[in-house]
Amino acid sequence: MRWLRYLYRVPFLLWHVVVDLPVAIVLMAIGGARVEQAMVRSWSAGLMRVFGFRLRRVGTPLPGVAMFVANHVSWVDIVALHSQRMMGFVAKREIAGWPLVGWMASRAGTIFHQRGNTESLGGVLQEMLARLHAGRAVGVFPEGRTRHGDEVGPFHARIFTAAVEAGVPVQPVALRYGEGGREQTTVAFRPGEGFLGNFLRLLGEPARVAEICFLEPIPAGSTDGRRRLADLSRERIVAAMA
Repeated sequence: MRWLRYLYRVPFLLWHVVVDLPVAIVLMAIGGARVEQAMVRSWSAGLMRVFGFRLRRVGTPLPGVAMFVANHVSWVDIVALHSQRMMGFVAKREIAGWPLVGWMASRAGTIFHQRGNTESLGGVLQEMLARLHAGRAVGVFPEGRTRHGDEVGPFHARIFTAAVEAGVPVQPVALRYGEGGREQTTVAFRPGEGFLGNFLRLLGEPARVAEICFLEPIPAGSTDGRRRLADLSRERIVAAMA
């Protein structure tokens, strides 16, 4: 059945790129910030539908300024989150060069980070703090990298520094693919699989649900330091995955 799915999804993908994308770009250019956010959400939701994902939101994202933290499975995570709430992500620099996803990430104000570079991380934290002080939401994947989908890795506490210093709430988000998260390993990158390989494989996969679960927020100043904030965020996401 894979070739049949390619047969109708490839034309949908081309339409979404050749027609929907230019329309979104024009509307973002002539509209204000609210229009830009609406276009990013709409285009991201459309891309998820092209890949056969049925979006299901659980809970409500915090309005206004906040830090959103989520488990990291695949490049799809950024698109899934942007379909519900625009937020400036912290993401690896390589994503900027990825087709479609890189464009969407750049338009949505992604903060690109060179992994393994301490100086780059310092600049990222400063940019995150500046955006939070300006009243803009940011999103991070505290695991620091994708895994094979079968576990949620440890959360790096340093990335929570900006939320602590800015005094903003943190909202954990559990990303579950398939009913109850049973398709995490299918969506995740396979060993040795790059972006293009994962992109093409998922384009031919059967339809499945994508649940974006906005969990109980952690109010600003309610925990003792960034380490506790990281641990509590992970605990809530792991509980939602279970």
